[in-house]
Amino acid sequence: MASILSAIKSGYIKNVKPVLVLSNRTDAAGLNLAFEKFGISTEIMPSQGLKGWDYDRKVVAMLKKYEVTTEEGLICLAGFMRIISAEFVKEYPMRILNIHPALLPSFPGLHAQKQAIEYGVKVSGCTVHFVDQGLDSGPIVLQRAVKVLDSDTETELSARILRKEHEVYPEAVRLFAEDRIKIIGRRVLLER
Repeated sequence: MASILSAIKSGYIKNVKPVLVLSNRTDAAGLNLAFEKFGISTEIMPSQGLKGWDYDRKVVAMLKKYEVTTEEGLICLAGFMRIISAEFVKEYPMRILNIHPALLPSFPGLHAQKQAIEYGVKVSGCTVHFVDQGLDSGPIVLQRAVKVLDSDTETELSARILRKEHEVYPEAVRLFAEDRIKIIGRRVLLER
C-alpha cells in the first residue's frame, strides 16, 4: 500500500486519486500511514464471524459510499488475507488487483515462499493479477522473478520477494491508470 501511495504522490502514477484505505484489522499499520502521511480516509470493518458475501457485502457498500465505481475505480488488495466472494468479484469485474508472493500459477494461497523452498524451485518471485472467482487464479498483469538460494529460509526469500513486490505493484497500477492493459480471455496484453 505504501509503495503505491508513494508512487502516486511522487507522480510516477498519474490520474489516480486514492479515496479509501480499508482494513478488517484495527492494528493494521497502513491505516495510520495512509491518513497521516498521505491524507487518505481510512475505515475499519472487522470481519470476525462474517464470511464470504456476508462480509463482502459490507465492503462493497463502503466502496460505493466512497464512490469507487465499476467504470473507473480500482481496488488494490495489499495484505488482505481473505478470499473474495464471487459476488464481490461480480460487482467489480477486472477492477480488483492483488499481489501474490510467487510466480503464479505456482504456489497459490498461503505460505507461498515456504512452498517454493520445500518444492525446490530455483526461481520464485511475485505476481500482480486481477482477482477472479478462484484462489490466486486471475489474469496475470506483471511478474518479477527472484532467485531462490540454496541457503534461503522462508524469511530471507520473503524479504527479497517483498522488495520486488514494492516495485511491480505500483507499475501495474500505473499501467492500469494509463489504460495500457487489455484483457483478452486470460491473457493480459500491455501496451508499451
